[in-house]
Amino acid sequence: MEDVMKDLKSNAKQASMPRHIKRTGQEISGWLFCLPMIVILGLFLFVPIVMALWVSFSDWAGRGSPFANGVDFIGLKNYQDILVTDGLAKSDFGTAIRNNAWYTLLVVPLQTVISLLLAVLLNRKILKARSFFRTAFYFPSVTSSVAITVLWLFLFNASGSINAMLNWFGVKGPNWFHDPRGLVHILLSCFGIDNGPAALTQHGLLGISWWDWLSGPSVAMFAIILMVIFTTSGTFMLMFIAALQNIGDATEEAAIMDGANSWQRLWKVTVPQLKPTIFTVITLGIIGTWQVFDQIYTGTQGGPAKTTLTPAYLSYSAAFNSQEWGRGAAISFVLFAIIIVMTWAQNQIMKDRKLSRKQKADYEAMKREARSMPRDEVMSLRMTRKETMK
Repeated sequence: MEDVMKDLKSNAKQASMPRHIKRTGQEISGWLFCLPMIVILGLFLFVPIVMALWVSFSDWAGRGSPFANGVDFIGLKNYQDILVTDGLAKSDFGTAIRNNAWYTLLVVPLQTVISLLLAVLLNRKILKARSFFRTAFYFPSVTSSVAITVLWLFLFNASGSINAMLNWFGVKGPNWFHDPRGLVHILLSCFGIDNGPAALTQHGLLGISWWDWLSGPSVAMFAIILMVIFTTSGTFMLMFIAALQNIGDATEEAAIMDGANSWQRLWKVTVPQLKPTIFTVITLGIIGTWQVFDQIYTGTQGGPAKTTLTPAYLSYSAAFNSQEWGRGAAISFVLFAIIIVMTWAQNQIMKDRKLSRKQKADYEAMKREARSMPRDEVMSLRMTRKETMK
């Protein structure tokens, strides 16, 4: 009885406390629970970022502390070397950006479409052994990227399985990881166009002519693109499957009643409801493709003829191989800026547009009209729409 009375008194005390005091106590408790993670993130994430930022403005050679007395502040020199000053550093950075741009341009759309189609197929209830196929398609995503790259080197070797399969169809396969030719240039050469016009060959960006910018991914880079799509599609497939299961069957059944065929249901009913998931998949794809490193380091190390060189690998090579740590840090921060800008641009493109006042008024008028229509007239309208869709 005494314990009950104590609890009642404590509850009454808490109830009589001002709201701002209770809120402050809850906020303090929340911050205390988050404090260990904040300390860990600050120690192992934010502190190294600040140190790397300082290194990008210094001439640190990798020996001793970057904050030692012998390390000088050189301003924007490292950034000027890769962005402004003509030379090998600028042309290498331009080559890396070109390679990565083509890589991103092909990987992100293809892996998004393939993973969405796989999710739609595997989400069908009539499909037998769905669990087996989901596991099979997801398995490459949980396999080491180094192991997948080594496997790909064997498959796409000059005498590997891929070229042997092409020989069955009378096609002579290329020397995949040793062919620096761009796919666009190869296609143009089939029509007798081997050299570009002067407007493209004499002008360019970041030390690379526009003709080389438009060369397309090399044969070696295309093999890596196929490998990355094979590896990452399974992860995004599971994300789409989870989103499809959240939609439910009611919407699709309503579309079937309205006479929509399979393609119309997918494109006009399912895909619009998957927009948040599509946004997430594309965002993760953009970030991941601009950070590609493992496959390049294990497979080609930038070759042949620097056609698989990427900014992430160039940053590593400048710092650890050439001992130009400031330039390597500068490349990494420019890469970070590119990722931020591209993610922001994609967010602006895919974000929902606000309806104008006129559109809102028209929408409300249509709703009122639909509510006031007799049931027979609604059914007649649905039948008319069904006949029109056929």
